[in-house]
Amino acid sequence: MRFMSLAFAFVAALTLSFALAPPARAEIEVNVNRGDVQPLPIAIPPFGGPQGADIAGVISANLQRSGLFRPLDPASFVEHDLDPAVQPRFALWKQISAQALLNGQVTAENGQLRVAFRLWDVNAEQQLLGLEFTSTPDNWRRIAHKISDAVYERLTGEKGYFDTRVVFVAESGGRTAKVKRLAIMDQDGANPSYLTDGSFIVMTPRFSSNSQEITYMALRPEGSAVYLFNLETGRRESLGQFPGMVFAPRFSPDGSKVAFSVAHAGNSDVYVMDLHNRTSVRLTSDPAIDTSPSFSPDGRSIVFNSDRSGSPQLYVMGADGSNPHRISFGEGRYTTPVWSPTGEYIAFTKQTGGEFHIGVMKPDGSDERILTSSYLDEGPTWAPNGRVLMFAREAASGASRLWTVDVTGRILQPVPYPLGGSDPAWSPLLQ
Repeated sequence: MRFMSLAFAFVAALTLSFALAPPARAEIEVNVNRGDVQPLPIAIPPFGGPQGADIAGVISANLQRSGLFRPLDPASFVEHDLDPAVQPRFALWKQISAQALLNGQVTAENGQLRVAFRLWDVNAEQQLLGLEFTSTPDNWRRIAHKISDAVYERLTGEKGYFDTRVVFVAESGGRTAKVKRLAIMDQDGANPSYLTDGSFIVMTPRFSSNSQEITYMALRPEGSAVYLFNLETGRRESLGQFPGMVFAPRFSPDGSKVAFSVAHAGNSDVYVMDLHNRTSVRLTSDPAIDTSPSFSPDGRSIVFNSDRSGSPQLYVMGADGSNPHRISFGEGRYTTPVWSPTGEYIAFTKQTGGEFHIGVMKPDGSDERILTSSYLDEGPTWAPNGRVLMFAREAASGASRLWTVDVTGRILQPVPYPLGGSDPAWSPLLQ
């Protein structure tokens, strides 16, 4: 199984066939930090050329799922067959209240797809963005994701997250005979593939910083082990043998280390392994359950959960195990912490009463906010821009599905992957 590593040609503004002022700062701008933001009306006609309609459809679905954009119904469009080299008739797009317009053209040349597109500010009658992407025809979906990212960044000022993948545990079968397979898919649920056969239990897969390697726990009758799996080469290797159960692995930001937990003789502690020399260091030594380590983006700190205070709570310590201190003090049990890629927040699972929640707080424990509540929500993972979280939601029946929520808690929706899933981990932006 090979994980796609693709080369894209990235070309600046297109050659214009008419006089056009340099792109100005957008009069239309989406404020992603407002919880009451109104989605921006954007028109995305089918691109011309082979697979142009498919590409436009993926872009439209991506932007709509972000909750920040409202793609308009193509049935309302008055102008058709737009040419990226010709300025659109803005008055016709104003009639349907479009604030932004995205049009493009697909050309097949020498076994390659060349996709040229433009983003327009309809009210200002100005071009905001004009680019080309080139790749092989079978990678048309990645081109669509890259265009989505470019549009998202131009209109919000933040990096997009659409050209990414998610590794997770695919689940099938009933509650008493559930089959769990390691799986990977595009962030929109497309192109799923399965990396294990379901003959053993897999848990907590996590991406490295280069998106080409994952680590995960495998549980077999003879015991547990943590593995590294290279998605490019298919090579799989164990981190080694440990006295007890080893679980909850996660890479350091630079990919040179893996933090994990080892449970032995009634105690559970956090360890970190240097992947260059395979030496391990024990970071915690409290007679309690210390687990779920997650590095800060600068690699200097680790957040983990521990029941040393009597119930599971969140703690932060130095990456060398120094100065562990508690940061969660709200009512309930806190587990599965994960630091955001921007360093701004720590996400977590929280249990209060008979419900589970996904929440976020600042690294010092301040500004705690609950984003979701249900029978069982758990295991958050961050999109690479730190704006969206994916997590697993399990129903009382035992069926588990993947969901996303943004950091305001306003945009909550299921991931369009049709089968059961848990333990998601979002990749960085692909190269």
